[in-house]
Amino acid sequence: MAEHRSMQRAALLDAARSLLSEGGTEALTFPALAQRTGLARSSVYEYFRSRAAVVEELCEADFPVWAADVQAAMERAGTPESKVEAYVRRQLALVGDRRHRAVVAISASELDAGAREKIRAAHGGLVTMVVEALSALGHAQPRMAAMLLQGIVDAAVRRVEFGAVEDPETIADAAVALALRGVRG
Repeated sequence: MAEHRSMQRAALLDAARSLLSEGGTEALTFPALAQRTGLARSSVYEYFRSRAAVVEELCEADFPVWAADVQAAMERAGTPESKVEAYVRRQLALVGDRRHRAVVAISASELDAGAREKIRAAHGGLVTMVVEALSALGHAQPRMAAMLLQGIVDAAVRRVEFGAVEDPETIADAAVALALRGVRG
């Protein structure tokens, strides 16, 4: 019985990812989850009390996977500068992944305080990854620099997500150049 519930919960989360990546937060409804999984709508409520609860669980499940991917890319890089580049490029490469699209859709929605706090904490963990590399590059305030760097990444992600004229590789190149060389180019 526990294994069946676990499989149903996983199917619901997978359906939620698909709905979010296909249609944004408006698409994530309990009737849509029920339809995607073949469950009765009332059964969905047995697994999740609200849409926010689905969002919280998605964040708990997916953000660590995404962060581990970014961390692995940084670990493969040799120099502090190449670690910063890997940090930027890997996040932008993940834009096409439906886990990422789901997180972006979630971030854009109106969430309860608990869900927002989980997203903030997850982003804080991501920013922490690059602090050491920025410190090695000589930043006097590497934590602040890391937060600003994440702002560049977030802006580039939005540019890719919303179908900018430039191709994603050009956007990634520009974000890396801005991160490593500033506005001088």
